[in-house]
Amino acid sequence: MATWAEFAAEQPDMAAFVQGRFAADRHALIATLRKDGSPRISGVEPDFTHGELWAGMMPDSLKSKDLRRDPRFALHCMSTTASMTEAGDAKISGTAEFWTDKDTYLKDLFDRTGWQPKPEEIDLFRFDVTEVVQLTVEGDGMVVLSWHEGRGTRRVVKK
Repeated sequence: MATWAEFAAEQPDMAAFVQGRFAADRHALIATLRKDGSPRISGVEPDFTHGELWAGMMPDSLKSKDLRRDPRFALHCMSTTASMTEAGDAKISGTAEFWTDKDTYLKDLFDRTGWQPKPEEIDLFRFDVTEVVQLTVEGDGMVVLSWHEGRGTRRVVKK
């Protein structure tokens, strides 16, 4: 598993693109696995800070329970056909780690946003990545740049 910082050090341009897509609309979609193994899609607001990828969730929300039981996730930035064509699309997959030492993260969150939840008001997860995908439109083709841990990047053009 690679931390976001490790991925960004290896692929700085791709990391900047992906962070930019997630920052364009703070709301994103996260796929988690239910107790029976079926997928669940939920809204989430991912946050890139201190070289890591984070997300806070309501305590004991279904997505938080899913991730505590099975840490695998897939994250997709919010995009429409127009925004994907204009600015691109981004996806991240990997595993989530439930984080109990919230003080540094919450202080930084307050410094950046003015919002300061109490530690008990948030379930905090740090995400490691195994796959990152960047999609862009060039001319009449869609360019898929994908990175997989241990394999590097692959570029495919689909017409």
